[in-house]
Amino acid sequence: MRILIFGLPGSGKTTLAEPFAKEIGGVWINADEVRERYHDWDFSPEGRIRQAERMRYLADGVVSAGKIAVADFVAPTFLTRIKYKADFEVWMDTIEKSRYEDTNVMFEKPLEWDYHVAQWFNDTHVQLADVLKRFRAKKNV
Repeated sequence: MRILIFGLPGSGKTTLAEPFAKEIGGVWINADEVRERYHDWDFSPEGRIRQAERMRYLADGVVSAGKIAVADFVAPTFLTRIKYKADFEVWMDTIEKSRYEDTNVMFEKPLEWDYHVAQWFNDTHVQLADVLKRFRAKKNV
């Protein structure tokens, strides 16, 4: 299963993804670490699509090993989210604007999501794990 935690820079994606991945026994894939590993700091629309495809490739490896992949990255456009092919999407909607104006302009608010975080709580990762458990039972995944 591929999980995507997305939202504007500074919205809490990494803050949620790391403890959430631990909570569910998943493997956390952080976009900044991936960009650093590949020496790819291109934030153009093409660079962001390449990053989404790279994140999907890494997540597919995790899933092939029988684990849940938890990826956190901005995924600012519908196309970047489609390229990742998430089975479960978490929208971090905790801030109106990031410090990066180009990302603010590019960011397309989603029309659909599986879990919406509008306010951060200390146990958000636990709440999300419970929602995921119900989702998986309902979808039989």
